[in-house]
Amino acid sequence: MKVKGVHQHQFTNYKEGQISIGSFQTESGEVIENAQLAYEQVGSPHLPVILVCHALTGNQYSVGTEEEPGWWSGLIGPGKSIDTNQWQVITFNVLGGCNGSSGPTSINPINNVEYRMDFPTITIRDMVHAQRKALHALDVQTLKAVIGGSLGGMQALEWGLLYPDDMEQLYVLAATPYLSDYGIAFNQIGISAIVNDPAWDQGRYVYSNKVKGLEIARMAGMVTYRSPILYNDRFNRQTQRSPDMETLFSVESYLKYQGEKFTKRFDVNSYLYLLRAMNNHDIGRDRTHFKEAAKQFKAKFIGIAYEHDLLYPKELMEPFIEEIANSHFYFVETNFGHDGFLVEFEKWGRVIQHHLENRFTLLKKEEPLA
Repeated sequence: MKVKGVHQHQFTNYKEGQISIGSFQTESGEVIENAQLAYEQVGSPHLPVILVCHALTGNQYSVGTEEEPGWWSGLIGPGKSIDTNQWQVITFNVLGGCNGSSGPTSINPINNVEYRMDFPTITIRDMVHAQRKALHALDVQTLKAVIGGSLGGMQALEWGLLYPDDMEQLYVLAATPYLSDYGIAFNQIGISAIVNDPAWDQGRYVYSNKVKGLEIARMAGMVTYRSPILYNDRFNRQTQRSPDMETLFSVESYLKYQGEKFTKRFDVNSYLYLLRAMNNHDIGRDRTHFKEAAKQFKAKFIGIAYEHDLLYPKELMEPFIEEIANSHFYFVETNFGHDGFLVEFEKWGRVIQHHLENRFTLLKKEEPLA
């Protein structure tokens, strides 16, 4: 196993590249030959490592650059809640993703064409096993912490169960021990919109941005990510003219824009693979029940729920976390709903900072964070 295509960034101690993990056998029994994960590595290599796991449509660029800030650049960096002067941060693009890791857009070495829908079925556990192999290839054997939100939180949960001795702390944000039927229902809307679009053509589409079903899937997702309060306050039934002079509600224009933008940056087949991996997420699988699985965590467990999160509500997170012996639960008051873990870092970033620095006794975990 070796690092390929490493690029040294203008900032000190910043690397990005792809790392080979060799032949990788998935839970389904299928093998991905010459598998690789794309990664971002920030901070001195001599510092303790924090592994960051990204959400459904995220990528390895949690920190990014000054020109193109990453999706958690407000949380991670020098002097920030996850201080890169104290910690080294590594983020991988998930197995099955479309930002450099092996996935449906990768070339199948057997026939030298893109896998498309012939790529093996991927689970959250496959993602975690692949990340561990990649960490070892980077000569990282132990972790200070694993942290992630949403799909990233699912990965953090499995990290704590598959490799309970590998980390000191687990941070699970906006994620539950299994995906609820409500979450599966919304994912099914997206899946149906894609597979019933003739342009998808059984995964043999020409360009992702021609698959209108992917736009619809993204719009359906956007509705669940933020709260009704935020939508109503932001748009307030305002209207505007489209380029072709059609009168639209501003919220309609917003969703259409988000859908179109998404199709230009994300592969439609990869989106299907990751949605299905989310649907099958259940830490209780092959472990009797999620409550039994909860007893197997060894790392200190910190869970954060966000107000108005339709997909991973406090009502599902809190009782589960109470089953974990060494755990702390926090609730963030916000109108951003599920997207709360991507914004308003000033409200909850101190939770992570204080636990990382063992100053968590200063926090009153029974009170909402606002």
